[in-house]
Amino acid sequence: MANTIGIIGGGLAGLTLAALLGEAGFDVTCIDAEALSTSASAGYDVRTTAISYGSRQVMEDAGVWQSLAGNREAIKTIDILDGDSKHVLNFDSKEIDAEAFGWIVDNADLRRALVARVQSLKTVRHLTGVKVRDVTFTDTHARIILDSGKNIDVGLVIGADGRKSILRDVMRIGTWGRDYKQTAIVCLVVHEKPHHGMAVEHFMAEGPFALLPFTDLPDGTHRSALVWTVHGGDARPWIDCDEDIFNAALNERSAGRYGTMRVAGKRGAFPLSLAKSYAYTAPRAVLVAEAAHGIHPTAGQGLNMSLRDIAALADILREHKGSDIGDRAVLKQFQSERRMDNLSMAFATDGLTMLFSNDFIPVSLLRKAGLHMVSRLSFAKRFFMEQAMGLGAFKKAADISGKRRPSRAARQR
Repeated sequence: MANTIGIIGGGLAGLTLAALLGEAGFDVTCIDAEALSTSASAGYDVRTTAISYGSRQVMEDAGVWQSLAGNREAIKTIDILDGDSKHVLNFDSKEIDAEAFGWIVDNADLRRALVARVQSLKTVRHLTGVKVRDVTFTDTHARIILDSGKNIDVGLVIGADGRKSILRDVMRIGTWGRDYKQTAIVCLVVHEKPHHGMAVEHFMAEGPFALLPFTDLPDGTHRSALVWTVHGGDARPWIDCDEDIFNAALNERSAGRYGTMRVAGKRGAFPLSLAKSYAYTAPRAVLVAEAAHGIHPTAGQGLNMSLRDIAALADILREHKGSDIGDRAVLKQFQSERRMDNLSMAFATDGLTMLFSNDFIPVSLLRKAGLHMVSRLSFAKRFFMEQAMGLGAFKKAADISGKRRPSRAARQR
């Protein structure tokens, strides 16, 4: 039982971790409460995800990056605007000799690739449409109790089951954070002019309005992914309104950047909040991804933080394969390695959200001066560009030349 692992949660984080651990030879059971027919259905998840340059290696290690070759779009440049200011802070990946800052992928495409990968691994069991009722612990194992009455005994149980984590409740770990009283409206949009790999982040008083480069349709129609943040109570009307009304608002906010623009497909709405677990571990149990932390999407780092968790945990478990991977001392290594990065990113995104949602004139002037200063200072621009690429936390694990990430043990030598 030493090398048996149960993962509660079959979303993007849980599936990626299952693929990494299955590839490493662990006996893994990944439990998804959603039936596969539901999660694979059209419109189940209308979101897109930014995979940072640093996170790409994790996807390669999981065996899914190549299968996304035709379904990902590179972010080559980033324009940052503040309110009605004409000044633009521009980041160009060429300035740091990088291929791209990251790539935008459709969550549905990424999920399909991950499902196919885990189901191809002989050491991974993928249970779908199965709910976890409880988890109990002994000195030697954890017991996952399913609604069906079936029990699964493992040496380690991992919670990748989101902000309302069942495992976190069982571990009696609390969270702290705040409700931003904002909602992100997400959808795909089509437009007349090509985006040329540009991501646009326009900070407005109500919240960020972001256009992210997405793949063109086979007929050449240009597409971008929209993440439009509004005050919480304002979201429902925009989700339910006629497309002509939505398109008019969309074109007003995009200011003709890509010519006439219109929504393409289903619109989704997601409330935004900050949530951070006080701890990540207990004997034979560990939390990763949004079970451990959830942040504002303003910097596009949500899944990338989760992938850094996953890479770190997989490294640690590989090092201790054959010994007791559920031992508290082993799991404390993971908490020690990941806690500061997650905390720093939580504070950074929270600060950005508060700073750029503030119309108080002195704050607005200071903000604009700060953007102007960053644009003029090459070292400051490089720092922020590396953060956008996800290289801040992956400095030990990757470099801009794209070399393969060394093992954790090799990195510590």
